[in-house]
Amino acid sequence: MDLTVVAYVVYLLASVGLTIWVARTLSRNGQVFLADVLHGNEKLAEAVNHLLVVGFYLVNLGFIALYLQDDDKITNARGVFEALSQKLGVVLLVLGVMHLGNVFALSKFRRRGMMEREQVTPVPPMPPQGWAGPAQPGPWAAPAGQ
Repeated sequence: MDLTVVAYVVYLLASVGLTIWVARTLSRNGQVFLADVLHGNEKLAEAVNHLLVVGFYLVNLGFIALYLQDDDKITNARGVFEALSQKLGVVLLVLGVMHLGNVFALSKFRRRGMMEREQVTPVPPMPPQGWAGPAQPGPWAAPAGQ
Protein backbone atom coordinates (compact mmCIF):
# COMPACT_ATOMS: atom_id res chain seq x y z
CA MET A 1 0.00 0.00 0.00
CA ASP A 2 1.20 3.48 -0.85
CA LEU A 3 2.41 5.48 2.17
CA THR A 4 0.47 8.53 0.97
CA VAL A 5 -2.76 6.57 1.29
CA VAL A 6 -1.73 5.42 4.79
CA ALA A 7 -1.13 9.06 5.75
CA TYR A 8 -4.54 10.03 4.33
CA VAL A 9 -6.33 7.30 6.30
CA VAL A 10 -4.59 8.16 9.57
CA TYR A 11 -5.22 11.89 8.96
CA LEU A 12 -8.92 11.33 8.32
CA LEU A 13 -9.39 9.06 11.34
CA ALA A 14 -7.53 11.37 13.71
CA SER A 15 -9.01 14.66 12.49
CA VAL A 16 -12.60 13.37 12.34
CA GLY A 17 -12.18 11.85 15.81
CA LEU A 18 -10.86 15.13 17.19
CA THR A 19 -13.71 17.04 15.56
CA ILE A 20 -16.31 14.73 17.10
CA TRP A 21 -14.69 15.01 20.53
CA VAL A 22 -14.54 18.81 20.44
CA ALA A 23 -18.12 19.08 19.11
CA ARG A 24 -19.47 16.83 21.88
CA THR A 25 -17.57 18.78 24.52
CA LEU A 26 -18.88 22.08 23.19
CA SER A 27 -22.40 20.71 22.97
CA ARG A 28 -22.45 19.29 26.48
CA ASN A 29 -20.96 22.36 28.18
CA GLY A 30 -22.49 25.01 25.89
CA GLN A 31 -26.01 23.85 26.73
CA VAL A 32 -25.68 25.41 30.21
CA PHE A 33 -24.76 28.81 28.76
CA LEU A 34 -27.54 28.69 26.20
CA ALA A 35 -30.15 27.81 28.83
CA ASP A 36 -28.99 30.80 30.88
CA VAL A 37 -29.05 33.13 27.88
CA LEU A 38 -32.50 31.94 26.85
CA HIS A 39 -33.91 32.48 30.36
CA GLY A 40 -34.24 28.81 31.22
CA ASN A 41 -36.03 27.75 28.03
CA GLU A 42 -34.43 24.30 27.88
CA LYS A 43 -36.17 23.19 24.69
CA LEU A 44 -35.02 26.26 22.76
CA ALA A 45 -31.51 25.96 24.24
CA GLU A 46 -31.34 22.35 23.09
CA ALA A 47 -32.47 23.28 19.56
CA VAL A 48 -29.98 26.16 19.26
CA ASN A 49 -27.22 23.96 20.66
CA HIS A 50 -27.97 21.28 18.06
CA LEU A 51 -27.87 23.85 15.24
CA LEU A 52 -24.51 25.16 16.49
CA VAL A 53 -23.09 21.62 16.58
CA VAL A 54 -24.27 20.90 13.04
CA GLY A 55 -22.63 24.12 11.83
CA PHE A 56 -19.43 23.21 13.70
CA TYR A 57 -19.37 19.79 12.01
CA LEU A 58 -20.01 21.23 8.56
CA VAL A 59 -17.25 23.83 8.80
CA ASN A 60 -14.64 21.53 10.30
CA LEU A 61 -15.36 18.43 8.22
CA GLY A 62 -15.41 20.59 5.10
CA PHE A 63 -12.01 22.00 6.03
CA ILE A 64 -10.67 18.51 6.76
CA ALA A 65 -11.85 17.28 3.36
CA LEU A 66 -10.36 20.26 1.52
CA TYR A 67 -7.06 19.96 3.38
CA LEU A 68 -6.70 16.24 2.65
CA GLN A 69 -4.93 16.57 -0.68
CA ASP A 70 -1.15 16.73 -0.64
CA ASP A 71 0.96 17.20 -3.77
CA ASP A 72 4.10 15.68 -2.23
CA LYS A 73 4.57 11.93 -2.58
CA ILE A 74 5.40 10.27 0.71
CA THR A 75 8.19 7.74 0.29
CA ASN A 76 9.15 6.71 3.83
CA ALA A 77 7.87 6.53 7.42
CA ARG A 78 9.44 9.89 8.25
CA GLY A 79 7.42 11.51 5.48
CA VAL A 80 4.22 9.99 6.89
CA PHE A 81 4.89 11.49 10.32
CA GLU A 82 5.86 14.87 8.90
CA ALA A 83 2.78 15.07 6.70
CA LEU A 84 0.52 13.95 9.56
CA SER A 85 2.02 16.39 12.04
CA GLN A 86 1.57 19.28 9.63
CA LYS A 87 -1.99 18.37 8.67
CA LEU A 88 -3.15 17.49 12.18
CA GLY A 89 -1.47 20.59 13.59
CA VAL A 90 -3.42 22.80 11.22
CA VAL A 91 -6.65 20.91 11.98
CA LEU A 92 -6.05 21.35 15.73
CA LEU A 93 -5.46 25.08 15.24
CA VAL A 94 -8.70 25.39 13.25
CA LEU A 95 -10.59 23.43 15.91
CA GLY A 96 -9.10 25.68 18.59
CA VAL A 97 -10.11 28.83 16.73
CA MET A 98 -13.63 27.45 16.23
CA HIS A 99 -13.81 26.54 19.91
CA LEU A 100 -12.69 30.00 21.01
CA GLY A 101 -15.16 31.56 18.59
CA ASN A 102 -17.99 29.51 20.06
CA VAL A 103 -16.98 30.37 23.63
CA PHE A 104 -16.72 34.06 22.72
CA ALA A 105 -20.14 34.05 21.04
CA LEU A 106 -21.78 32.19 23.93
CA SER A 107 -20.27 34.50 26.53
CA LYS A 108 -21.35 37.55 24.52
CA PHE A 109 -24.93 36.22 24.29
CA ARG A 110 -24.88 35.41 27.99
CA ARG A 111 -23.57 38.87 28.91
CA ARG A 112 -26.27 40.50 26.76
CA GLY A 113 -28.95 38.37 28.44
CA MET A 114 -27.67 39.31 31.88
CA MET A 115 -27.71 43.01 30.97
CA GLU A 116 -31.28 42.72 29.68
CA ARG A 117 -32.38 41.09 32.93
CA GLU A 118 -30.70 43.84 34.97
CA GLN A 119 -32.48 46.53 32.94
CA VAL A 120 -35.88 45.14 33.90
CA THR A 121 -35.54 46.73 37.35
CA PRO A 122 -33.60 49.93 36.75
CA VAL A 123 -31.79 51.45 39.68
CA PRO A 124 -31.59 55.26 39.78
CA PRO A 125 -28.06 56.68 39.79
CA MET A 126 -28.75 58.36 43.16
CA PRO A 127 -31.67 58.19 45.58
CA PRO A 128 -34.39 60.86 45.34
CA GLN A 129 -33.62 63.97 47.41
CA GLY A 130 -37.19 65.16 47.90
CA TRP A 131 -40.46 66.01 46.15
CA ALA A 132 -40.42 68.76 43.50
CA GLY A 133 -44.17 69.42 43.45
CA PRO A 134 -46.08 70.96 40.54
CA ALA A 135 -44.22 73.36 38.27
CA GLN A 136 -44.90 77.08 38.71
CA PRO A 137 -45.54 79.01 35.49
CA GLY A 138 -42.60 81.15 34.52
CA PRO A 139 -42.59 84.60 32.92
CA TRP A 140 -42.58 82.97 29.45
CA ALA A 141 -45.90 81.21 30.07
CA ALA A 142 -49.01 82.61 28.35
CA PRO A 143 -51.55 84.38 30.61
CA ALA A 144 -54.42 82.16 31.72
CA GLY A 145 -57.04 84.03 29.69
CA GLN A 146 -55.48 83.54 26.28
